[in-house]
Amino acid sequence: MSLPFAIEYPPVPESGYWDKVTSTIDWCEENYVVTPYIAEAINTISNSVFILLALFAIVSSYRNKLEIRFQLISFGFMLVGIGSWLFHMTLKYEYQLLDELPMIYATCIPFWSVFSEGAVDYSTVIALGVAFGANLLTAIYLYFKDPTIHQVAYALLNLFIILKANSLVDAHVQNARDKSLLRWTMFKGVGTFLLGYFLWNCDVHLCNLWIHIRRTVGMPYGFFFELHAWWHVFTGLGVYYYMIYLQYLRIFLIGQQSQYEVYHHLGFFPEVRLVAVKTKEN
Repeated sequence: MSLPFAIEYPPVPESGYWDKVTSTIDWCEENYVVTPYIAEAINTISNSVFILLALFAIVSSYRNKLEIRFQLISFGFMLVGIGSWLFHMTLKYEYQLLDELPMIYATCIPFWSVFSEGAVDYSTVIALGVAFGANLLTAIYLYFKDPTIHQVAYALLNLFIILKANSLVDAHVQNARDKSLLRWTMFKGVGTFLLGYFLWNCDVHLCNLWIHIRRTVGMPYGFFFELHAWWHVFTGLGVYYYMIYLQYLRIFLIGQQSQYEVYHHLGFFPEVRLVAVKTKEN
């Protein structure tokens, strides 16, 4: 297939700048075909979505005087993006860990946050239990080096957070409009994340098909068929939506809902804002 300005993919080189692959996973993007300095170029660059969204979330939560827990969650979110960037750039095991383990650690903060609600006297005990669980999981994962352990643990952590947060909405949010907004934000977060997970599986299980398509259409058109990169984009957005959900829920739990609003930039990109910091665009 001849497309305008298409560049033919080169043969896969035997090695690149970072030399031998030491990670336990090597994804579907062909190594070093875009540049000899980055093992998986598109998978690497797509992590900029994680990093930029996390930076925005850090600044936003500080500017709008949200609790420091949300800055910590956002910082952990950014570490995941940086770790994943280094992992896909090098395909080295140490950077694979810097990608995977911060996913667990960052998720432990909202896990502690929602499960401490209604149990303030036991908040420290819950935090210590979560920290112990995270360290135990780290030791188990480092021993067995099986990515399935990490994937299952991460999925279970998020499932427990979703179920607990949903029960908190039922118990503490009475206004139907606010409850609907919270549920819709949660749905967007979970739905966007699951879309990314679907594309991730397509990338894993139909790899030869995507390589054939990419080599047929050439660069840069083939970049759009790097489905693991789309996983980064959609999971980054999904996690961001879910952070907004947790921020707004927390405001109800501490009785400050009259001081805040969820504002949607461009009609779709949400931010929890102090009413006092509205701008003229409102």
